[in-house]
Amino acid sequence: MKFRWLLLISSVLIASIQNVQPAKILGVFPTASKSHYIVGSALMKALAKNGHEMTVISPFPQQKPLKNYRDITTTTIFAAVGSITSNLLGNIQKGPIDIIKGIYDFGHRVTNSTLTDPAVVALINSNEKFDLIVLEIFMNDAMIGFCHLFKAPCIGMSTFGASKWTTDLVGSPSPPSYVPNTFLGFSDRMTFKERMINTLTSGTDIIVEHILDKPAQTEMYMKAFPDPKPPLDQLKKTAISLVLLNNHFSFNYPRPYVTGMIEVGGMHINRVPNPLPADIQSFMDSATDGVIYFSMGSNIKGKDLPKEKRDAFLKVFSKLKQKVLWKWEDENLPGKPSNVLVQNWWPQDDILAHPNVKLFITHGGLLSTTESLYHGVPVIGIPVFGDQYLNMANAERGGYGLSVAYAEISEERVSTAINTILHDPQFKVNAQAISQRYRDQPINPLDLAVYWTEYVLRHKGAPHIRTASMDLNLVQYHNLDVLGLLIGVPILVAHLLVKLICRKKSKKPSKKMNDRKKRN
Repeated sequence: MKFRWLLLISSVLIASIQNVQPAKILGVFPTASKSHYIVGSALMKALAKNGHEMTVISPFPQQKPLKNYRDITTTTIFAAVGSITSNLLGNIQKGPIDIIKGIYDFGHRVTNSTLTDPAVVALINSNEKFDLIVLEIFMNDAMIGFCHLFKAPCIGMSTFGASKWTTDLVGSPSPPSYVPNTFLGFSDRMTFKERMINTLTSGTDIIVEHILDKPAQTEMYMKAFPDPKPPLDQLKKTAISLVLLNNHFSFNYPRPYVTGMIEVGGMHINRVPNPLPADIQSFMDSATDGVIYFSMGSNIKGKDLPKEKRDAFLKVFSKLKQKVLWKWEDENLPGKPSNVLVQNWWPQDDILAHPNVKLFITHGGLLSTTESLYHGVPVIGIPVFGDQYLNMANAERGGYGLSVAYAEISEERVSTAINTILHDPQFKVNAQAISQRYRDQPINPLDLAVYWTEYVLRHKGAPHIRTASMDLNLVQYHNLDVLGLLIGVPILVAHLLVKLICRKKSKKPSKKMNDRKKRN
């Protein structure tokens, strides 16, 4: 009995130590992509539930008021970025330089429109105080100025995993020998040719960042935030306490992280599915041959697909026994078969949890692939942008999906891919195996994200987890000065010795010369 009481008291003491006082937290999720916001809002809502006072900047306000939760809605961003669908699909036909320029242009539009939005300008000029900033990191370095403005520690959040944009903020290593570039479809086990391409691509990233991104971000930072303020380069090295990554090694690959990089992939997924609307539930329950779910994500709209590609899907779906749920943003779909149900937005996570779902046709975004793997559903991916190519390359290597190039969409190509997965049970087996690995975690990813957020609050920014690599320049970080000394000095000494020996030999009289002198 005494032991039980002692255990209870110890548990209460531990819990009290871990508790953190309610704090004022500013969340900044500026990207005009709802999938990015879905990840960030999961953490924001969880923190509000824990009693923290949340203020969230984003283009997507809450549909229902939440306790301790205030929206600062950016209303000018959609006009600034234009048609995301047209931009993404248009980039497919362009060369790599144009694609890179398009990516940075998109980031600059998002950053500038957010920092100049009247609601955000009013916040910047206010006298509000915050205890912590949670900032989405996605081509928006200028927004790190919020951390200095409010004199608060900052947590970065990457909604699609690790990239140069996030690793550089906390000094996490990315050896190009086995860490593939985000925009390449390589694995962590690359051939010599792939390692060369990966290294050159990573080097190009650095050059392009300095030419295209750094000057623009610096200019926006200088205009948006009042003086005095440190240079943006200096602020980037000191402002970020840690980064939360929407990634997990079980469905990607293991790679090195410093202490300040925390994997919380899939933290937005409902561990207990929400009830589906009655009409959707009935439609799926009655699908004796199964259901195919088709969505190109929050950015690519089905209605914007060219007619020939749309008709290719319609012809294939009309010949299937399975029922199809299609994310379609228009009021009607000409030629829609009776087995197809269209809607402009679906509760995707809860639909994938339904046992009758046999296949997910997706653009290959990280949220979609994570949700499909959590629920053990095979995928057909049509990548069009960024990490989608890498995600689908992983799906093919892992045996839980097939990739169809956007340019190759045709009735025959789509039909072959769908029937291959529906009739080969190994795809489902592989997806379920990865699902088991992913679910095998000691703590729910959302709880882990909340823990580390409150850890930074408890420890005043947690400066003790900052790696010393952030204070080293390129030469020091790669030990090039030491290697130069260890290798260069012996080479120099050897060179001088050889030179000295050669000089002595050239001065030493030859035997023939000595004999000639004797005869004379």
